Amino acid sequence: MAQSSTRPVRLVIANLLTALRLSLAAPVALAFAFPSVMTANTLLSLILLAMATDVADGQAARRFGTASSRGMLFDHVTDFIFVTSGLAGLAIAGSISPLLPLLIAAAFSQYVLDSYFLFKQKSLRMSILGRWNGVLYFFPLVAFSIAALTWLPTSLTAAVEICGKILVWLLTLSTIASIVDRAIAPLRA
Repeated sequence: MAQSSTRPVRLVIANLLTALRLSLAAPVALAFAFPSVMTANTLLSLILLAMATDVADGQAARRFGTASSRGMLFDHVTDFIFVTSGLAGLAIAGSISPLLPLLIAAAFSQYVLDSYFLFKQKSLRMSILGRWNGVLYFFPLVAFSIAALTWLPTSLTAAVEICGKILVWLLTLSTIASIVDRAIAPLRA
């Protein structure tokens, strides 16, 4: 009897982890836009939890044999919403330019549209650069949340914030490169 009651949980555990990450997007974005909403410690904890669920959901899907193109789409849309809303929160606060979140929205739209319509795939078609960008988009969120920690030395938080800003500009350039790469991919085929 106990085995049959745990079976449905195993079938949806990956999607539950992804849904948890999705539920963290709004609080994280609000905390970046309006720092008085929560402490920097809580913000950093939520971002690290989101990153952990991003790793764990794929592992759970493979372990329990529930990996699917629909689950992959849910995972990638959730990642997009999480990082873009967090970066938009930073832009609202004036910590970064709004260019990166806007470019991510353009790149993600291009990724979904050309995967399903241009290349007629039944699942998303990742590029190497796009995949790395997707992973690295989380790191400015980590950097800026660490920079907000009041218990760290000011010199350290200033250095981390500078690193975060440099990373944002590097990701802006790599996102532009990814958009161009996807745009010319059909010409190479």
